[in-house]
Amino acid sequence: MTKPQAKTKTKIQERNSRAILEAGLDVFSAQGFRGATLDQIAEAAGLSKPNLLYYFPSKDAIYLALLEQQLQTWLYPLRAMDPLGDPLAEVMAYVRRKLELSRDFPRESRLFANEILQGAPRLMPEIEGALKRLVEEKSAILTRWMSEGRIARMSPVHLIFAIWAMTQHYADFDVQVRAVLGPGHDPFAEAGSFLEQLFRKLLAP
Repeated sequence: MTKPQAKTKTKIQERNSRAILEAGLDVFSAQGFRGATLDQIAEAAGLSKPNLLYYFPSKDAIYLALLEQQLQTWLYPLRAMDPLGDPLAEVMAYVRRKLELSRDFPRESRLFANEILQGAPRLMPEIEGALKRLVEEKSAILTRWMSEGRIARMSPVHLIFAIWAMTQHYADFDVQVRAVLGPGHDPFAEAGSFLEQLFRKLLAP
C-alpha cells in the first residue's frame, strides 16, 4: 500500500512545483523581482502560502530556479554547435535556434534580461563559470574555422554577442517591435529572413 501512495505524492509534488514555477514566471515578468510577493505567486499557482513554502523556502529560491532553468535552455543551442559541421550552416542554425527561443520563451528571456540589468546578483557564478567556459569553447571553434578560411575573420566572442543581441531583441522589446511594424506582420518570420541574409553576408569568407 505504501508504494502507490509514494508515487501519488511524487506526482503531486512535481505538479505543484511546475505550477509554482509557472506562476512565479507570470508574477516576476509582470511585477519584477521587487514587486512580486509570495502571496501573489501562491494565489497564481492555486496554492496556500504555507504549501508553496513546502516546495520553495523563499521568493529568491523560486526566482533562482527560474533563472537557472532559463540559462540552461538559453545555452543549449550554443552547446549544439558541431565542431565537425559546416561552419556557415552551424552558425546559421545557432541564429535560428536563438530566434526560436525568443519566440517561444519571451517571458523567460525578459526575466533573464532583468537579472542582467540588475548586475546579475543571483546568476554571476553561473555567468562567470559555465557560461564563460562555453563561450570560450565555441569561440575556439569559430577561430579555427576563421583561420581555415571557411568563414570571415572577426572577433568570435563579439560575433556570439551580436547573435544574442539581434535575436533576444525580439523577445525583450516585443511590444516596440510589433508597434513599429504594425498589424499584419510576423516579427519572427521577418526577422528570420533578415538575419539569414545579414549573417550569410557577414560570414562569407
